[in-house]
Amino acid sequence: MHSSLQKWSAEFIGTFWLTFGGCGSAVLAAAFPQVGIGLLGVSLAFGLTVLTGAYALGPISGGHFNPAVSIGLAVGGRFKASELPGYIVAQVLGAIVAGGVLYLIATGKPGAEIGGFATNGYGTHSPGGYGLMAALLAEVVLTAVFLVVILGATAPAAAPGFGGLAIGLCLTLIHLISIPVTNTSVNPARSTGVAVFGPEIALSQLWVFWAAPIVGAAIGALVYRGLLSNGRNG
Repeated sequence: MHSSLQKWSAEFIGTFWLTFGGCGSAVLAAAFPQVGIGLLGVSLAFGLTVLTGAYALGPISGGHFNPAVSIGLAVGGRFKASELPGYIVAQVLGAIVAGGVLYLIATGKPGAEIGGFATNGYGTHSPGGYGLMAALLAEVVLTAVFLVVILGATAPAAAPGFGGLAIGLCLTLIHLISIPVTNTSVNPARSTGVAVFGPEIALSQLWVFWAAPIVGAAIGALVYRGLLSNGRNG
């Protein structure tokens, strides 16, 4: 049985890795002249951070790395609501530290400009110019699906040992869909971690990337619990 400190530490490290690996790929590698990894590479990077983190840290904390996921799992009956505050604080702190480390690296050359710094946004701050309603809908729907996949892939009746793979690939697909719309959040901690160091508009729009993923996670959990779970296999 792991202590609360061990669980919080795992969530801190896992969310740090997700934010640093995913956003770092966008800030550093995607923009590299001629051989940038592009949207596909960034999408895969986010998926790989969750996949690797889930297998390394999941046995300690459950491998949430995302306040919306923690809340969704609580709604779905897989996580104690009393543990939410500690998890969410650890996740947000991990993401902010990752954002700070990434900022120091990204500005570590002459004439460096961080640009959007992998922050999330809508309207003029959306990569494709999508408006508020499109951003809200994308984030709610995709986070809801993400929770359905998480709950299904980690149910007792699911194939053992493959949950992390399914969840990581799902996050990759989510990014492939929605990077043009919002730069893809589905994770309030990830959004906060880079918004603190990014352009001012990112902080002013941050509320969307807390509200929409949390609502989506709750919807996904309720859909899974009400329509897909039979009470025996989760």
